[in-house]
Amino acid sequence: MALHPSLLLLLLIFDRISAARHVSVQTGGSITFPCSYDLNHINHVKYWCQSLGWDVCSYVVRTDHPKSSGKTSISDDINKRIFTVIMTDLVSRDSNTYRCVVEINGGTDFMIQRFYLSVTPGTPELYVEQQEVSGVEGGSVTVCCYYSNSGDMKWCRMGGDCVSGFSGTLNGTSVTLTRTSDANNRTVFTVTMSGLKMENTDWYWCRVGELEMPVHITVSQQTATQRTSKMTSTTQDPTPQQPSASPTAEPVQTDNTSQGDEGNMEEVHQRSIDVKVLLISLGMLVVVTAGILVTWNMWRRHKDNKAKDQTTNNSVSPNPGSHHDVMYSTVMPDQFRTEEKGNIWLQASRLLDNIFAVTHKAS
Repeated sequence: MALHPSLLLLLLIFDRISAARHVSVQTGGSITFPCSYDLNHINHVKYWCQSLGWDVCSYVVRTDHPKSSGKTSISDDINKRIFTVIMTDLVSRDSNTYRCVVEINGGTDFMIQRFYLSVTPGTPELYVEQQEVSGVEGGSVTVCCYYSNSGDMKWCRMGGDCVSGFSGTLNGTSVTLTRTSDANNRTVFTVTMSGLKMENTDWYWCRVGELEMPVHITVSQQTATQRTSKMTSTTQDPTPQQPSASPTAEPVQTDNTSQGDEGNMEEVHQRSIDVKVLLISLGMLVVVTAGILVTWNMWRRHKDNKAKDQTTNNSVSPNPGSHHDVMYSTVMPDQFRTEEKGNIWLQASRLLDNIFAVTHKAS
């Protein structure tokens, strides 16, 4: 029995509205649609089709063939049990209802999700600047959802719970929601997830009223450099000991001038001690030298006198034929004696002059 045209129109409108996620994209843009499936559908073929009616859907891409067609491609991650569809270079005629479907051999195909895509030449009513956001374990991520429509703000995990209001938790991770305006007068719905865990890696939905936008959060492990930096920042004393800035405490200063003067005085004192020791040593050396000179002079005199006496004795001999005694002697002129003494004292004087010169240089 044929359906009445009015009933068929109602079914088309119902197919377009009911259980469909509304997504808005600007002309020329692109978007990624995530579709999750059950464990028992891992080995099944999945496909993306364009809805032509209540029970009619035209294949666009499939996970077996074709995996890409024109501006649309499909990929399947069996580990996460999610297949994604990417549509690029969108135009107004791409606006339509699309379905994520699992093919059931020998049975009725299973529809996972229905999307209504609206391609608009102007700014979409709800959009994000990037659908892929990355963070590290223990850190945080921020997602900015720009919107111009009205309705409640929600942040939902695909196939899971939602956070509404101002704050909440998703799988033990803190989530805060804020509504602000940026410099371009755009209303921003900001989502911040803190204390990230590896299991937070998933697809999420930014939702305002009836419009939604999928966002993928990827959480990676911290690198060795990041862990070291974090340990350093946590173990470092946040209030290092420095001169106090309170009005009752006076800053501690170092008087480099006084320290320099004290150091100079100590150096001068040490040098004066060294000079005294040197003078004493030189004085003792002078005394010893003088004693040696005196002793040597006395020994020379004694030697000269002895030689004189011996010469006198050798020069006198008896002459039997003579009635007179003749005496012979060797006489040293006084000028030679004076020159000899002068040479000795000249040497001593030169020695003293050298000693005093050395003393003067040392002081």
